[in-house]
Amino acid sequence: MTSMTVQYAIIWYLTEQIKSATMLSFATLLGMLPMVVLSPFVGPYVDRLNKKGLLIVPDLIAALFAIILSVTGVVTGTFPFWLIYVSLFVRAVTQTFQTPTILSILPTIAPREELTKVNGQLGMVQSANKIIAPGIGAFLFALMPLHLLLLLDVLGAFLGLVLLLFVKIPKTATHSGNTLALEDTKQGIRDLRSKKGLWITVLIGAVSSIFIMPAASMYPLMTIGYFEGTVSNAGFVQIIYSIGMLVGGTIIGVFGNWKDRMKPLILAYLVIGITLVASGLLPANNTGLIWFIIFSAFTGTDAPFFDTLLMAMIQQTFPIDQLGRIMGVVMALLSLLASAGLIFAGPIADRIGVEKLFIIAGWGIILCAIINWLIAPAKNYDKQLQEKGVMERYN
Repeated sequence: MTSMTVQYAIIWYLTEQIKSATMLSFATLLGMLPMVVLSPFVGPYVDRLNKKGLLIVPDLIAALFAIILSVTGVVTGTFPFWLIYVSLFVRAVTQTFQTPTILSILPTIAPREELTKVNGQLGMVQSANKIIAPGIGAFLFALMPLHLLLLLDVLGAFLGLVLLLFVKIPKTATHSGNTLALEDTKQGIRDLRSKKGLWITVLIGAVSSIFIMPAASMYPLMTIGYFEGTVSNAGFVQIIYSIGMLVGGTIIGVFGNWKDRMKPLILAYLVIGITLVASGLLPANNTGLIWFIIFSAFTGTDAPFFDTLLMAMIQQTFPIDQLGRIMGVVMALLSLLASAGLIFAGPIADRIGVEKLFIIAGWGIILCAIINWLIAPAKNYDKQLQEKGVMERYN
């Protein structure tokens, strides 16, 4: 929660200072690059190294850079953009280690048949944090100087470290260390490609991220720039979006044992695409802003479905001691194309308008949904996976 509060505060600071889609997308791009560059190599080490350490050390590093940025603000009276970008980059590096670690820990704790629900419940917790963080961030951003707000990250890292000291994580099979991490990564790609339907679903998801991530990064600019709202309005939009994510995570967490998870996944694509197109067609006035908030709730509700359901399928497809390298490959693919979209999204939005970028993104996502439905191996993969799992448990 504290990390998200600080993250929103930094983004709103940039939005207020520069009001440029190009610079905002560049800031988001810096947050994606570590996923692209490091994920294929991080994944194998998640399988090899102490998972508790992989959760604690990145938090401490992020807290250190928060302190550096805060002290710079006190000493110089300003926050250099280059240092903000470096801080965002470092925070993204820490997340590159933490995300696959958490996803690889879940199957060691949760029963196989409950993984969809457990991933949904994890999404609920994350969404609850996202509901609280924008509100706190907007309130504190108006109440106190940014250099003090940044220190929340330090508090959060300390509390997280203390809590993790009491957590026992089950050990999995250890690697001999004779195989290079790069070879593990190549094997991860081969393993993923061997599951044709899953591989196609991941590739379509990667293509959809070209459209989803640029639109997601432009929410503050859409609120403040297009609708001429305030930071408080931007915070409220983020809160509504996150409430939607909480609702979506709750639906998955409670009703997640679907016999065919591909249907709700594709439906979520369609809803996100339609709401983004509708958002881009709204008038730039208060009425438009109200409808934008409503559409954001629906977009948020469907946002958790792809990641949550895809990760559950992956966790049920591969052995636990291979999940790190598989997750690393998947995250790298998704982040690579998302980064490509961000490179072009900023200049395009500055040239044609951020609202038109929403329209383009929406139609792109709708097209991805249609393609996913038309390709039989992808459409039928989860149904076959679960039928196989039932047979294995029966035998």
